[in-house]
Amino acid sequence: MSNIAPADKTNNDAEAVETVEAVDVLISGAGPSGAVAAALLRQQGLQVLVIEREQFPRFSIGESLLPQSMQYLEQAGMLQAIVEAGFQFKNGAAFMRNGCYTDFDFRDKHSNGWGTTYQVQRADFDHVLAREAERFGAEIRYRHEVTAIELAEAGSTPGPKRGPRVTVRAPDGSHYRVQARFMLDASGFGRVLPRLLKLETPSNFPVRSALFAHIADGINDPAFDRNKIRVTVHPQHDDVWFWTIPFADGRCSQGVVAETGFLERYQGTKTERLRAIIVEEPSLHTLLTNARWDTPARQITGYSANVDRLWGEGYALLGNAGEFLDPVFSSGVTIAVKSASLAAGVLARQFAGEEVDWQAEYGAPLRKGVDTFRAFVESWYAGGFQKIIFRKDQQPEIRRMIASILAGYAWDPSNPFARDTPRRLAALEALCS
Repeated sequence: MSNIAPADKTNNDAEAVETVEAVDVLISGAGPSGAVAAALLRQQGLQVLVIEREQFPRFSIGESLLPQSMQYLEQAGMLQAIVEAGFQFKNGAAFMRNGCYTDFDFRDKHSNGWGTTYQVQRADFDHVLAREAERFGAEIRYRHEVTAIELAEAGSTPGPKRGPRVTVRAPDGSHYRVQARFMLDASGFGRVLPRLLKLETPSNFPVRSALFAHIADGINDPAFDRNKIRVTVHPQHDDVWFWTIPFADGRCSQGVVAETGFLERYQGTKTERLRAIIVEEPSLHTLLTNARWDTPARQITGYSANVDRLWGEGYALLGNAGEFLDPVFSSGVTIAVKSASLAAGVLARQFAGEEVDWQAEYGAPLRKGVDTFRAFVESWYAGGFQKIIFRKDQQPEIRRMIASILAGYAWDPSNPFARDTPRRLAALEALCS
């Protein structure tokens, strides 16, 4: 589908770059944001080339979706494929702390829209989305990697500005170039453009680590609700928490999140360290009594990331490539597909010849929801939000507003906790103190 321009003999440090291809949009990364953006842009009739470093299916973390994300999967024409894939149904979130249990049903929420979603093995989920993007006509090149980018200098040539020119390394080690009218970075934690263009800024969150594994959970407690993610707080450390995400096949994703110094206290393999920390939480330890730890645990450290801008001349950053907060409220995929929807809409108008304002139409709206999630994450680790959700006499309407945020509706202006997040949270925390 790509147009190949005359051979370009420009040299890079390693070897000659031999060809230049022309496409409308080049996307780095075939994960959820890249696949959804590709499908939406193909529906606008644009040429889309996706460069993906890995071979799908491949492992990824972030298995608990939020209902808000379903709107964007439906918009992209992918809903039927997701429904038919047989993933674990999800209708809410449960929280446990020192034997105290509370849960939120996302169907009982303030915001309009989807109230249910799925808990997914991301290897399978991401592969389904990528195949759907290909079904709409996007070309995905697996095991190819973006290694360099040249942005057109303002005023360098008369007429329309040239878009970004990207150097790609193929699986055999050879290089080629792609001339795009626009580039979307959907590379997730790979953060291709933030690294190449030096866009990264320090996160204001402490350095935390996630230690996790997929296990055969063996859970036989009839009170355990497999339709909800369970978040369990460590009995002695409110800033240490565990996730338990059930899958449809009797397995689950089990992890713990803590500052790195806490995890370094434990000895042994990653699996041994994870199991040792779980022993310290009696309800979780009991729940997983019959679990089979049949895959080795993994660890991600220092995952929180930020950038000084989400777009620039000829490019935009999607999802985790732009910013990642924390996994506690499972916001990653929702932010990813929301960003894909916003960017595809702005690009469609731009390519149609309209004047667009990327900051007003993409950067600012996306950050508004991200900042709402950020305020809830900060309140969680400071302990205020934990006091709110475990309070016994919760007002039903307040619960519905909070359920909307937990369901991903962080962009709903009708919800005071999305519209005026820090002040509303502070006021509610004060009432619970």
